[in-house]
Amino acid sequence: MQEYERLLEESPTFRSNQRRAEEFTARSVDSGDANRVADMLVTIPTVVHVVHNKPREDIDESQIRSQVAALNKDFRATNPDVSKVPAPWRGLVADPKIEFQLATKDPLGKRTSGIVRRRTDRGSFAAGDAVKRATDGSVAWPSDRYLNIWVCTLDGGLLGYAQFPGGPKATDGVVILNTAFGTEGTVKAPFDRGRTLTHEVGHWLNLRHIWGDTLDCSGGDRVADTPNCRGPNTGKPTFPKVSCGNGPHGDMYMNFMDYVDDAAMFMFTAGQVSRMSACLAGPRKSFVGAA
Repeated sequence: MQEYERLLEESPTFRSNQRRAEEFTARSVDSGDANRVADMLVTIPTVVHVVHNKPREDIDESQIRSQVAALNKDFRATNPDVSKVPAPWRGLVADPKIEFQLATKDPLGKRTSGIVRRRTDRGSFAAGDAVKRATDGSVAWPSDRYLNIWVCTLDGGLLGYAQFPGGPKATDGVVILNTAFGTEGTVKAPFDRGRTLTHEVGHWLNLRHIWGDTLDCSGGDRVADTPNCRGPNTGKPTFPKVSCGNGPHGDMYMNFMDYVDDAAMFMFTAGQVSRMSACLAGPRKSFVGAA
């Protein structure tokens, strides 16, 4: 949200683009645009920019592919731990029908592994766009054709951050801490199941945090089937965890859009899927039928 607020202030068009995206999301439910996308399987070409200083930061291909595999399970509701969703909410679990595939052609049409490796002189990156610039990192591939993911060492305790739809094309994508990327190699518990990327790609597809980014129960994520909660949950909560008068079932902390450990999050709801489908019908419509 720090990056979201920064873009609202610095990008002349981001605020109006976000407003239009919200207006489209509301209309698309009535018009059926979101439902038409929801009935499709959307495959999103993906490029991973590995920006490294030390050899250990230059993560290997198997770690990258383990992340793509985890992402695909989460965005098809085939992750095995979806069975842990509490009984009252099992009927809300939905399949986004979105898959991610490492790009096989680069922007010039040449064959590629979908992995770009760049050495940097920087020891770490803070939130912002430095990792996305040629001087310190790796420039984005066209953001209407590829999901750009930058993997690097982040400071300040950051696990990752994403750009919501409607922001500058040159910085569009997701940034992830290299030790929270994938399910093998250099990953470190408790963020070792690839869920940091699942969460951030949710933002890239216009999902909000389930507590609505307020700490006083006044917020909301603009999705009807996710109970409002007081703030982010962390660690491994015990069901039910009640806040904001949302009993008896309480916070949906096992939702991918909360802040709990990777092992404690494992679902998107039907409402969230509708919102992502509206995003793919609207501001990210270039990806429908792209692969």
